[in-house]
Amino acid sequence: MSTDKADKSADKAAEPDQKDRKTRLTVLMALGANLLIAAAKAAAGLFAGSPALLSEAAHSVADSLNEVFLLAALRRSRRPADEQHPFGYGKERYFWSLLAAVGIFVMGGCFSFLQGIEALRSQEQESTGGYIAGLVVLGVALLAEGGSLARALYQVRGQSGGIGGDPALRTVIAEDGTAVLGVLLAAGGMTLHMVTGQGVWEASASLAIGLLLVYVAFRLGKDARAQLIGEAVDPELRRDIRALLDRQPEIDNVASLLTMRLGLDSTLVAARIDLRPGLESERLELVSERIKAAVVKEWPEADQVFLDITEAPAPLPEGTHATGGAPEAERPREPGGPH
Repeated sequence: MSTDKADKSADKAAEPDQKDRKTRLTVLMALGANLLIAAAKAAAGLFAGSPALLSEAAHSVADSLNEVFLLAALRRSRRPADEQHPFGYGKERYFWSLLAAVGIFVMGGCFSFLQGIEALRSQEQESTGGYIAGLVVLGVALLAEGGSLARALYQVRGQSGGIGGDPALRTVIAEDGTAVLGVLLAAGGMTLHMVTGQGVWEASASLAIGLLLVYVAFRLGKDARAQLIGEAVDPELRRDIRALLDRQPEIDNVASLLTMRLGLDSTLVAARIDLRPGLESERLELVSERIKAAVVKEWPEADQVFLDITEAPAPLPEGTHATGGAPEAERPREPGGPH
């Protein structure tokens, strides 16, 4: 039995590393795809003079830089706790995810807006002679981005927490999903430009890509900000933790329960609990350790558990007030007091 428990503990300890390896592979695949198609889009965009294709090139460059941020997050967030950071470095993931959101906004969204506005202001009739090559590049990009997105979604299906678990994986999915939509918008704008001869279609595609990137950057940045500030666990999990504490025979009342996510696999749980009266002081430490162990056993990610223990007051005798002593009518009056 002890060997089985040790094996299970080792498996749980290895799970974060296995998740990181899978996420790192997913990010590296996305980085390779984005670097390749960014170069192809930029070359084809300059050759064809297509603002939509150049917008997509900027989008791919931004995604490539963001994947470098995410690789840094995966490496730095697993550093062990030290004196300066006693709760570890788990929030590094949220910080680098926030930088990735800023990169999507600045390098992708703003550049796409500039390309769209410049195309609308231009009065020259642009040639569409190189657009066939540009559309071929977009077709290859669609396959590459779609493959990267499929890989990320496949990883999500096989892990706990879903898409909301790992901010790095969530960012990759958002980037790849946005890239697929961006390629379709660019291809649609270029095709309509070729058919109608009106550059407004392609300019509109660039503006639509910009709006899409700004929206995605806002959502990713909002999530990262909430996690950096200090986000509580899900309400359902919080209720489960409180229920477990209420079931402990030594606990009379859970006065307050505070939680905060410290990282992907680390959660702080702080509870102020009232113990039942009559509990011997020698048992307090043993009871406290047993309750902490019960929480960690049920939720291994709750690796930082703190209990503020007080003893519940003994029941008051009948006819007395909470402040103690006899009722007001039975208390002796002080000399010289009011009659």
